[in-house]
Amino acid sequence: MKTRKILFYLPALLLFFSLRGLSEGMTGAALNLPGKEAIATMSEEQKQALIEQLKERVEEIKAMDKTQLTKQERKELRTELKDMKKESRAVTGVYISIGALIIIILLLIIIL
Repeated sequence: MKTRKILFYLPALLLFFSLRGLSEGMTGAALNLPGKEAIATMSEEQKQALIEQLKERVEEIKAMDKTQLTKQERKELRTELKDMKKESRAVTGVYISIGALIIIILLLIIIL
């Protein structure tokens, strides 16, 4: 009975700690990107300057010769691009498409 518990809890704990470690990977702080609180206090000119910096960096990455990079370097570039995408969404906001808006309205009508 004890071995069953160990065989159940050990993989669960390993999974929990490995996912926690992945989520603490490369953050915006490593890329010198401001946090959401800092973005909320920025003026429109500062937001536009930040967006321009992000666009320039994306263009740099697109122009790079990625065939000479190691697997780890390519992975770091992907995480950097993902972080920049999150940052740009925080600056510009998230937009709802027409289809999503219709689905939300239908769900509200059905629920209420």
